[in-house]
Amino acid sequence: MTRSSEETASAIRRQLAGVLDPELRRDLVSLGMIEAVEVREDGASARIVLKLTIAGCPKKSHLTEAVREAAEREVSSAEVELTVMTPEERDALTREVKGPERRIPFAEPDSLTRVITVASGKGGVGKSTVTANLAFALAARGLSVGVVDADIHGFSIPPLMGVSEGPTKVGELMMPPRVADVPVMSIGMFVGSDQPVSWRGPMLHRAVEQFLRDTWFGDLDILLLDLPPGTGDVAITVSQLLPSSSMLVVTTPQADASAVAERAGALAAQTGHEVLGVVENMSWIEAGGQRLTPFGEGGGQMLADRLTARLSESQPSGVPLLAQIPLRDGVRDLPQRHGHDDAFTGLAERLAARPRGLQGKPLGVSPAR
Repeated sequence: MTRSSEETASAIRRQLAGVLDPELRRDLVSLGMIEAVEVREDGASARIVLKLTIAGCPKKSHLTEAVREAAEREVSSAEVELTVMTPEERDALTREVKGPERRIPFAEPDSLTRVITVASGKGGVGKSTVTANLAFALAARGLSVGVVDADIHGFSIPPLMGVSEGPTKVGELMMPPRVADVPVMSIGMFVGSDQPVSWRGPMLHRAVEQFLRDTWFGDLDILLLDLPPGTGDVAITVSQLLPSSSMLVVTTPQADASAVAERAGALAAQTGHEVLGVVENMSWIEAGGQRLTPFGEGGGQMLADRLTARLSESQPSGVPLLAQIPLRDGVRDLPQRHGHDDAFTGLAERLAARPRGLQGKPLGVSPAR
């Protein structure tokens, strides 16, 4: 039986409902991006009007091809015509995606995203390297992971993760670039790599708040925040903005490094946050078939023991040493490795073993009467 034009158009729309915007992670039909579906008189061809969020949409070619392929499951050929949303339509899309109020979704009581801050007592211990590798390792396990580079003054996440482009702005929303399907946001996307950011407390607070509030990460299992070293303005801001976050503390095997790192973990005792554990970076290096320890030994376990004693009341189960990461030849190939490193894979497995919980979360259902 031959289908009518209306039936064919409806079938095409059903196919288009399965095409997701790569940045918003929502289907094009529900986002209002399909303006029209017209089936021509021959019944074998169609014209689809695709409404882009902005004229310079970086995913324009990808979306055009995805729409054409979806439509051609129902007709022999499809023509995709591009247009652009009006400011009013972009505002409506923003409200549809983020809700009517500008808020930090990860701070909402019903958020199921685990927020993990990666902290250290001082710079140079590989905190950002741990953040980047851990993000790829978690994503390799099938988790949806996002990264915020909260180290405003010493940002280094973009080059570490292989990010070469900035976010796309749609109304008040920022769509972060993705590497290996991991969305990444950093101040380094807005300033030159050699340009200093000389901001003080209030501006640091606003920058971190905007990253968390106005960046569209989608539905994440885990959000990683790379904190600056120490216990300054940004660490305090994050503890206030994300009261349910937990912390990983990174140190090296040196005793003095672990003593300094204890201060970062001690901040959790003051703010009521959980310390998930300690990561000892640069633990050893393989050379000539031998395992050498150029930075000493025992700093990670020493730090874990000290934090266990300090947080004994709030964390009676203690603070474990979660991983010891060997020293390797740089991270220049990190985006290609995507976290398939035994040490980071093991760390990811331990963290992923604690899934998102529903305890205490409103489910939005009512008992039947």
